[in-house]
Amino acid sequence: MDKVNELKERGNTALNAEKFDEAVAAYTEAIALDGKNHVLYSNRSAAFAKAGKYKDALEDAEKTIALNPSWPKGYSRKGAAAAGLRDYMKAFEAYNEGLKYDPQNAILLQGRQEITASVLNYMQSQGEFPMDVDPQPGSAESASKPTPKAAPAEPAKPAEPKPEEMNEEDRKKYFAKQEKELGNAAYKKKEFETALKHYNAAIEHDPTDITFHNNIAAVYFERKEYDACIKQCEKGIEVGRENRADFKLIAKSLARIGNTYRKLENYKQAKFYYEKAMSEHRTPEIKTSLSEVEAKIKEEERRAYIDPAKAEEEKEKGNEYFKKGDYSNAVKHYTEAIKRNPDDPKLYSNRAACYTKLAAFDLGLKDCETCIKLDEKFIKGYIRKGKILQGMQQTSKASTAYQKALELDPNNAEAIDGYRQCSMNFQRNPQEVLKNAMSDPEIQQILKDPAMRMILEQMQNDPNAVKEHLQNPAIADKIMKLLESGIIQIH
Repeated sequence: MDKVNELKERGNTALNAEKFDEAVAAYTEAIALDGKNHVLYSNRSAAFAKAGKYKDALEDAEKTIALNPSWPKGYSRKGAAAAGLRDYMKAFEAYNEGLKYDPQNAILLQGRQEITASVLNYMQSQGEFPMDVDPQPGSAESASKPTPKAAPAEPAKPAEPKPEEMNEEDRKKYFAKQEKELGNAAYKKKEFETALKHYNAAIEHDPTDITFHNNIAAVYFERKEYDACIKQCEKGIEVGRENRADFKLIAKSLARIGNTYRKLENYKQAKFYYEKAMSEHRTPEIKTSLSEVEAKIKEEERRAYIDPAKAEEEKEKGNEYFKKGDYSNAVKHYTEAIKRNPDDPKLYSNRAACYTKLAAFDLGLKDCETCIKLDEKFIKGYIRKGKILQGMQQTSKASTAYQKALELDPNNAEAIDGYRQCSMNFQRNPQEVLKNAMSDPEIQQILKDPAMRMILEQMQNDPNAVKEHLQNPAIADKIMKLLESGIIQIH
């Protein structure tokens, strides 16, 4: 899913930058990985529509609705695509259907209003509708030929506005919009200087619109002029606040500042602005960006904490506690050593030895896997792994671990002894194992001890009790002896 989110974010970025083909390609790749994700189809529908490919946009919108019939945005996508195809009835029906699920949805209400206005404009421009005329009596022509029906005409586009008929404020907004569209056209061609010229002209006509500032910031971002991008976004936010701009536009400015700081690898500042953007308008894209920079911050903090010298000090403290049989405290110091030097396989091996003594086999096994991953030739890692798997009664896997160790050092005594024990266990049945164990005087002594019998009974009824008893080094040694002999098993 991380790859899907990455591709979706790439598509969103391209869509916002009006790179529609790039956006479609990213969404298509994401859909190949997650074909049931309705949001991906919705986003690709938007990209197709922006690119003027309304038929493709309609197909994706219908797929979105099929995957999530109660999601209003699917219907707004369908309405927009149908309107682009000039199928106004289908568009009207789509907006109406979506409003059944969210009657107050602003996008659906606006879409329906625009479609209605388009149809009304058409009707007004046509005057009376042509109708079929019945043949008049006595007319030879009408008797021989029926009156042809008038061909249905497509609804006309709304009449172009006339600036000279507008008031001063509307005229300024009209010219500002014209300049913005010219700027967008230049931006798509990567003619950034021309784009800036038109966007600045738009601001001169209408200095109250945050959109123009956002567009200028987008140009600076593309040109990697990050300081200028941030300043423009801040100016846009100031203008937006003063003029009560849509909170989504404010969020867009804040998110772009976050993106800019992310490019500058200032992840804490990026996090700050993503959080501010989320407080204005929560979107999956901003949430994903926030999660990604939080992971970056965490990684930076982890790397800043690394200090091999302090790791060595903590390892020595862990060794001292291990020798005393205080395995819990040994684990604490080995864990701190790992934080200080996470790439040292010996530290994981030492902690695995502690976990083995504490019968925390799953944790010990994980540490063995880590130290082997860090150094495939670290023989101690395979031997520790073999011992843990023996303790878990997984003889076959233990044998494989010892074999790996012997491949690195055919004369290693511990590996030879472990492999031999595994081979013997393959050939012995459980009754034989129990009989041999019971003949061991040390095992007999342990099992005759009333306190140990009570502990073993408690462990059988409550497997978690073993952790408490293993805090006592003397009891821990006896339990390990019973484990090695096969008398008891801990899974």
